[in-house]
Amino acid sequence: MKICKNCGFKNSDNCNFCTQCGTSLNNNPNEKKNTYQNVILEGAATETVQRYGSAVKEHLIAYSGIDNENGEQLKKGLKQISESKINPEYIKQNLKQQAGFSAENKYAARENARNIINKSGVRIHNTDIKGSGSYNELFDHIITDENGIVISEEQMKFIGNNPKELVNKLASKKFQKYFDANAKITIPKDYYEGVEIDGKQVSVFTEIDESLKNYHKQLEKVKANGNLEVAKKIEEKIAKYEKIRASLKNSKITNAEAMEARLHPVLSTTKDIGKISLRAGGVQAGYGAAIGFCISIVRNSVSVAKGEKKIADAAKSITGDTIKSGAVSFATGFTGSAIKGFLQNSGKTTVRQLSKTNLASTIVTSTIEVGKTLNKYIHGEISGVKCLEELGEKGTGQIGASVFAIVGQAAIPVPIVGALIGSIVGYTICASCYKETLRVLKEPHIAHEERIRIEKECNEIKSLLLQYRNEMQQQINLYLSDYTETFDNAFDQMYKALELNNIDNFIGGANSITEKLHGKVHFNNFNEFDKFMNTSEAFKL
Repeated sequence: MKICKNCGFKNSDNCNFCTQCGTSLNNNPNEKKNTYQNVILEGAATETVQRYGSAVKEHLIAYSGIDNENGEQLKKGLKQISESKINPEYIKQNLKQQAGFSAENKYAARENARNIINKSGVRIHNTDIKGSGSYNELFDHIITDENGIVISEEQMKFIGNNPKELVNKLASKKFQKYFDANAKITIPKDYYEGVEIDGKQVSVFTEIDESLKNYHKQLEKVKANGNLEVAKKIEEKIAKYEKIRASLKNSKITNAEAMEARLHPVLSTTKDIGKISLRAGGVQAGYGAAIGFCISIVRNSVSVAKGEKKIADAAKSITGDTIKSGAVSFATGFTGSAIKGFLQNSGKTTVRQLSKTNLASTIVTSTIEVGKTLNKYIHGEISGVKCLEELGEKGTGQIGASVFAIVGQAAIPVPIVGALIGSIVGYTICASCYKETLRVLKEPHIAHEERIRIEKECNEIKSLLLQYRNEMQQQINLYLSDYTETFDNAFDQMYKALELNNIDNFIGGANSITEKLHGKVHFNNFNEFDKFMNTSEAFKL
């Protein structure tokens, strides 16, 4: 016979769940602990998911051209650029030009995402905003600091078939207006860092240096011949090439990436979102592994102390728990960041508001927990009623954890800590409320034996709470005993000093308390006190 621990009903040996109340008869004692731990990991992921999710949003703006959160719209997003018309007679030229437009969106998205992840307030703004009423022919991007103050203005040029062609175009009269405006010129990564041409690594700087070398040789010859007018023109060219060199900036986007964004905008955007999500998962996996390790080492240390586990088995469990926590946290960081980005750029205000909660992380954790419950139901370990009860309990618990994680992060503005504490409180309160609601609903049908069992469990919980209270009191007393002795001795010395009118002993007693509390002693006797009071030095407690 299998006796149900929940209601005491006797079931046959072939039952997997109680036919009376639906409770699993093959309970895993660690299941609730693992569920609760997953909630803790979810709360700890709040800061990471919020930050990396906002970074994901930047790439969604670049693709659609719409920033729903700030109410702005680009003239064209990557999707619209990819639908641009192409003249059959100028396919290559048209694609090259349109890839340059795609690079502008890509550049702003990547740089803003990077700044968000690094907690920097610097932002890059496209000047080509729909409804702005003006077209900025000098700058493609405006860079502002955390206060919105402009710190740089840039023009992007993805032109030329190689570094030399790019330099020659920049040196022409057509592009002089950008240098007159002191614009930074953002260029392809491969041209900036170098590409292989005829077995040599060639960059724009290679070409600029070669041109400057030639101009300096010409200048020496012209000056030697006394032709000052020609010499002045050569000096102007030298100054121009040096200006070009100083103005160049690496866009960190290759020509190939710009063309991919033009031809395959969905693939290009997915790749960037995937990289951010992978990074978020990696960061959170580290936090999760640390949290899982700490929880497991406490849990297993207690088991070893009680003789329930051997040290070798405990060590194995700690390793397994650490790996599992890291895996769950990776999934939460990876998937949660992507979900958060989509929520944050939703066209609906309500959905955008939800992105500010821990909903993205909750979806991931809930999926894991719901999967466990459904798996037990499929394998006949719990009844349909019990399955629905578990889904309801976990659902309310997860939502509570989500909301309270944000509250905790606001109350305790320390990354991870505030959200972690908030999620624990939220899960506990909401799950407990759900259980209490079920209990009230079922109360009229509880048998006399069931009431006896509940009362017994309540008494056991009461005893356990008293035990914890006594243990805590012992620890507090042990911690304070050393301080109490110091205080008693100090006050005794000060009392006797007053009776004997010995001010130095009185100061000594007071100083012993200050030193015990790790404070700074400013004087040790009355003479030092008198000298200190006659100085201009400020007294700091």
